[in-house]
Amino acid sequence: MASSVTVTLTRRSGYQFDIDFGAEWPHLLSDEPAPLGQGQGPTPSHLLLAAVANCLSASLTFALTKFKQDPGTLTAVARASVGRNAANRLRVQRIEVEIRLERPGDAYEHLDRILGQFEEFCTISMSVQQGIPIDVRVTGGDGQLLKG
Repeated sequence: MASSVTVTLTRRSGYQFDIDFGAEWPHLLSDEPAPLGQGQGPTPSHLLLAAVANCLSASLTFALTKFKQDPGTLTAVARASVGRNAANRLRVQRIEVEIRLERPGDAYEHLDRILGQFEEFCTISMSVQQGIPIDVRVTGGDGQLLKG
């Protein structure tokens, strides 16, 4: 069953846009940095990174709770590599997301199974990854690399 999501953007001035997610949520202002814009809000690249990192974090939360594990506090940091393509146009070339669990990896049961499947639950990263490579790492609360 397909569903739809609608977001409405209205240009304020310059490169500033009011982003309306619907009556239930507050609006968001986006902007481009100088010299194009005034840097008064997140850029489209920031919003893309936030969407990917948020979806992956929610998917990991889902996978952990599916195995009756308390996710605790998750922290995700997303970075984009932006460069020019063959036509000299700026493009997001790669996204890296690091998710840090609150506790060390050995504090979670079934972690291998959880880490092996959580990305598949993420609608956004699985969609974006069809055009932009996404590298995902998960570290435990003790800094140990658990995936990636």
